[in-house]
Amino acid sequence: MGKEKITGSMKARKFISNTIVHTILAVMAIIWVFPIFWVVLTSFRAEKGSYVSSFFPKSYTLNNYVQLFTNTSVLNFPKMFANTLIIAIFSCIISTFFVLSVSYCMSRLRFKMRKPFMNVAMILGLFPAFMSMVAVYYILKAIGLSEGAMIRVALVLVYSGGSGLGFYIAKGFFDTIPKALDEAAYIDGCTRWQVFYKITIPLSKPIIVYTVLTSFMGPWVDFIFAKVICRAEAEYYTVAIGLWRMLEKEYIDNWYTCFAAGAVCISIPIAILFIVMQRYYTEGLSGAVKG
Repeated sequence: MGKEKITGSMKARKFISNTIVHTILAVMAIIWVFPIFWVVLTSFRAEKGSYVSSFFPKSYTLNNYVQLFTNTSVLNFPKMFANTLIIAIFSCIISTFFVLSVSYCMSRLRFKMRKPFMNVAMILGLFPAFMSMVAVYYILKAIGLSEGAMIRVALVLVYSGGSGLGFYIAKGFFDTIPKALDEAAYIDGCTRWQVFYKITIPLSKPIIVYTVLTSFMGPWVDFIFAKVICRAEAEYYTVAIGLWRMLEKEYIDNWYTCFAAGAVCISIPIAILFIVMQRYYTEGLSGAVKG
C-alpha cells in the first residue's frame, strides 16, 4: 500500500509539472503567433490608414494585395521583390559555398596561422557588420559598383564576400564526421576535393540546410546595407526598403494595409524554402564507421 501511494504521488506531481510546463509553453506560443496572426488579418483589412477605431478589421478585402502588385506609380513592389529574390539567390549560393569550404578547411586541414586566423575570425564576428558600411560603400564607389545595374552586383558581393568568417557552426558539425572516412577515401585514391563533395557534403545535409537558410534570409531581410548602397535609386530598391517607405509620413495612410500585405508576401519564399529543406534536418550520420 505504501509503495502504491508513493507511485500515485509521483504520478500526480509529474502530471502537475507537465500541466504547468505545457501551459507556459502554450502562452508563449500564443504571444509569439499573435503578432503574425494580426499582420495577416491587417493585410486583408478594408479600412485604410494606420489609425483605426478597432483592433481587428471590421471588413476584409483582397484590394490590398491587388494594389501592392498593380499600383507601381509610387512604389514598385514587384520590381523590389524581383531585385531582392535575385540578390538573395546568388548571395545564398556563393555564401553557402564559401562557408562550407572554409569550414571544411578549418576542420580537416592543419596549416600555419590556422589558430590565429580562427581567433581573428571569432573577434571580427563580435562586431556588427554594419560598422563597416561606410568603408564598404566608398570601396564599391571607387571600383564603379555603386551606380545603375551594378548595384545588384555590389549587394551580392557585400552579402557573400565576408560570409566565410561565419564558419564556426559548420566547422563544429564537420568535426563530428569521423576522419576515418577521409583516410579510407585517400587510400582508395580520392583527392581532397573528391572527399569534400563525395563524402563530407552528402553526410552534412543538416548543416547545409542551416547554412542555406541563413545565407538566404540575411540578404532577404537586410535593410541597412541595401539602403546605403541603393540610396535614392528606386529602381534597385529591395523589399526591406520598399516596406520601410510604405511607413513614411506621405505614404502611410494609403499604403499601411499594403505594408501588411507585403510583409505576408515576403515571408512566402522563406516558408517555401524551409518546407522544402526541413526533411534534411533529421538526416544525420548513419552507418559511417564500423568498429
